Amino acid sequence: MAASIAPECNDIKEKYDTCFLKWYSEKYLRGNTSSNDCEELFKNYKGCLNKALKERGIDSMLDDARKSGSSETDAEFLKKS
Repeated sequence: MAASIAPECNDIKEKYDTCFLKWYSEKYLRGNTSSNDCEELFKNYKGCLNKALKERGIDSMLDDARKSGSSETDAEFLKKS
């Protein structure tokens, strides 16, 4: 599995990824879409990422990008090049 964007979150991400892949293959693909088996692990990983993004100042850059109102996709941007 791929490493997290924040190395300090790698262990949490690995646990979440393992849980998600198990849920996806054993439950979701068999029609059980209502289970939240990995919800707590996802919350922990998201919290770790948010902390890392804030410490690096990336959270404010994301906020600024969201506020800019640009709805241009990466594909649209690359077509201009």
